[in-house]
Amino acid sequence: MTDTADPTTTPTTAAEAPAFDPERRATELAILDALRAVVDPEIGMNVVELALIKQIILGTDESEIKMILTTPFCPYAGAMIQQVREQAESVTEHPVKVTLLAERWDPRDAGLMW
Repeated sequence: MTDTADPTTTPTTAAEAPAFDPERRATELAILDALRAVVDPEIGMNVVELALIKQIILGTDESEIKMILTTPFCPYAGAMIQQVREQAESVTEHPVKVTLLAERWDPRDAGLMW
């Protein structure tokens, strides 16, 4: 017995979508480009250069951006989160949720050496 399926009875699902969606990637890159306007005031570099943006999850009605901060108790966290949300929403034109991760920031991720 072999594991071959009859192509006329195999259902097509969303899971069989192509692994790379150029339109989705273009939106992710547009969001990253917009996020370059969000600058960490203590360091003077944007959140993309600092590698603070860890994941962008695009949805049809809502999207999510997962990010970290340079320090656990960053005094500018509220303002930076709001700016990230506003910049991302200017691209997606729908609500964006910003989630802070507990991961620690490492300057080496941004190519910085002190």
